[in-house]
Amino acid sequence: MKQVAQFYKVSKEQFLADFEGDHAEAVYEAVKLPKRATVGSAGYDFFAPVDITLAPGETAKIATGIRVRIDDGWVLKLYPRSGLGFKYRLQMNNTVGIIDSDYYNSVNEGHIFAKITNDSNEGKTVTIKQGEGFMQGIFVEYGITYDDEVTEKRNGGFGSTTK
Repeated sequence: MKQVAQFYKVSKEQFLADFEGDHAEAVYEAVKLPKRATVGSAGYDFFAPVDITLAPGETAKIATGIRVRIDDGWVLKLYPRSGLGFKYRLQMNNTVGIIDSDYYNSVNEGHIFAKITNDSNEGKTVTIKQGEGFMQGIFVEYGITYDDEVTEKRNGGFGSTTK
């Protein structure tokens, strides 16, 4: 296996600025870095920083407290954990989260957010306890075209590459 990245927590200051909820300092201290569950796992599990309960149709925006340094030529793709998608139709609101290698140095320290929706059509409420995996990230190599001439550098956080 190629080793292409390293997870870190964002600074406490960044987390406190981004987190929307009570007890932010305690939540920050409890943030766990993403991990693979087994040697054969492709995905790194991201753990819920707080308890999350979503009735059908409800959405939550989650400040994970995590940033990732990624080698050039690689991207981190984020998906809901398979079991949550299968049991509850838990979905990422942008279908697949994409974390580019230059996001790490953005103005928000590359703080990874997730926005998830319980899209259950069976009336099921999903509950994710603090510390449980809710999302998984997979590192994927990518290529560029021969005539690519991009020279722009990222100068912002989420959505900044289209500004």
